[in-house]
Amino acid sequence: MVVLGIETSCDETAAAVVDGDRTVLANLVLSQLDEHAPYGGVVPEIAARAHIDHIDGLIAAAMREAGVTFDKLDGVAATAGPGLIGGVIVGLTTAKAIAAVADLPLIAVNHLEGHALTARLTDDLAYPYLLLLVSGGHCQLVAVERVGEYRRLGTTIDDAIGEAFDKTAKMLALGYPGGPAVERAAADGDPARFDLPRPMRGREGCDFSFSGLKTAVRHAIAGLGHPPTGQDKADIAASFQAAVADSVVDRTANGIAAFRALHPEARSLVVAGGVAANKSLRRRLEQCAAAAGFDLIAPPPALCTDNAAMIAWAGLERLRAGLTDPLDAPARARWPLDPEAPPVRGPVGKA
Repeated sequence: MVVLGIETSCDETAAAVVDGDRTVLANLVLSQLDEHAPYGGVVPEIAARAHIDHIDGLIAAAMREAGVTFDKLDGVAATAGPGLIGGVIVGLTTAKAIAAVADLPLIAVNHLEGHALTARLTDDLAYPYLLLLVSGGHCQLVAVERVGEYRRLGTTIDDAIGEAFDKTAKMLALGYPGGPAVERAAADGDPARFDLPRPMRGREGCDFSFSGLKTAVRHAIAGLGHPPTGQDKADIAASFQAAVADSVVDRTANGIAAFRALHPEARSLVVAGGVAANKSLRRRLEQCAAAAGFDLIAPPPALCTDNAAMIAWAGLERLRAGLTDPLDAPARARWPLDPEAPPVRGPVGKA
């Protein structure tokens, strides 16, 4: 079984081909960093136009690299949400056109499901397992029970962790994207210099919050009384990163306990999403998992950030299960993995 995957939910245009033996035959990602860097963040209209400009050529290149033709595909999968709706429409419409012309099944993939199932592509991990999804738009703890079946244990009540990294980098003028910039600066900083809050630490449940931490960073910068020096920036970045790790580890420990009550025999914690590439956070999560008797599985950094291999694999798993979609499948700006989860109690109420 061979599936073409297309990913255009944010600011990476990506195409990949994956087969049923868990072999990534091609995985191409075209970054838009240069287009968005002057604005310090992703501009949706610029992202959508870039997807239009590059998607056809990228798919053709992925097919050439994989050494397959459209008549050798078993299906075409594309991110159908959640994400920036203009970009999602570009990728999904392209996949629909390919499916119609080549007479292939269409698989409309939830972007979060792509992250959720990546560890099954990289590590052949068995169900069920606990997923910590940490990215620019999402921060969740999810019980992954089988393809299409997810139980949300916790989520952010305001801002996602990646957003907090990006805003901190912007306040410190560290550049874009913020996650890697903060991590680089933190390597030379003192994490104990600034006493930043650890949001939600010690509370019941598995929900996250990072809005107050961003505000505390802003106050720390203002409290210097002068423009931050290079060392000031490094120390604030290190203090912020330590606060994030403390908060995430505390929430994850609660998530492990909740997951164990559901699946007593399972012992795997997966961390995925762009922020999962942060080495400091990975080390802390390894310690947290080991203390609970769990194994931490973290896909390679290239498969933690947005990519089409994860979309192709999720599409392949859904295709195996007989889960395909009609050509009028909608593009969605929001699409929770667990539609039965209760509404989030918070100022934003993100799902």
